[in-house]
Amino acid sequence: MRLVSAAALTLIALCAGSAGAEDLKAFRLTIDGKSLDIDAGESTHVTLPDGTQVEVKLDKNDFATFSGDSFSFNHPSGISVTKTDLGENITQYLMASALGTIVVVQEYGKMNPVSLNQLMLQEMTRESVQAGAALTQQPTTRKLADGKELTGIRAEVKTRTDTAYFEIVGYGLADQGLLFITRVGSEDLGTEQPLIDKFWESLKVKM
Repeated sequence: MRLVSAAALTLIALCAGSAGAEDLKAFRLTIDGKSLDIDAGESTHVTLPDGTQVEVKLDKNDFATFSGDSFSFNHPSGISVTKTDLGENITQYLMASALGTIVVVQEYGKMNPVSLNQLMLQEMTRESVQAGAALTQQPTTRKLADGKELTGIRAEVKTRTDTAYFEIVGYGLADQGLLFITRVGSEDLGTEQPLIDKFWESLKVKM
């Protein structure tokens, strides 16, 4: 028995249908027109048309790439990115972890949003500040791998029990642009900061 090479197979992962067997699998694997249901991390044996039996295994990558019209970034494959049309040619993409860490990308099709950094910070911290939290902020710049510079604000919102860290930066041309927003809590920095770091390290702006 041999492990089949990637070049020898055409693999198509599809969500499994809801009807049928009691033990539903998350993916459907299709090899040369023959389909079988399989879960991530599971291996199974398949007989090829020439009679050769091979072992195949479906594994989930630790990270996946998400792409919008004018940007892309890597994120943990277990966390999904949701897309919302905000109207006025503005599209929002949200990635949120179970602990409340968030990454937001807003894509503007008719304006340069860089000047909205301060307004966005006020909107995101309004309730905390009204409840007595202390807000401090300072200008910041992010330089991407391709040399593009994002400008904006780095801020802290501190309550009696914890601190939330925000970063809001933007990139724009005359009539289009992007806003990038991250938030992470002080109690979760050890486990959640790598998620934020991966976002910034992999972020590509296609403008």
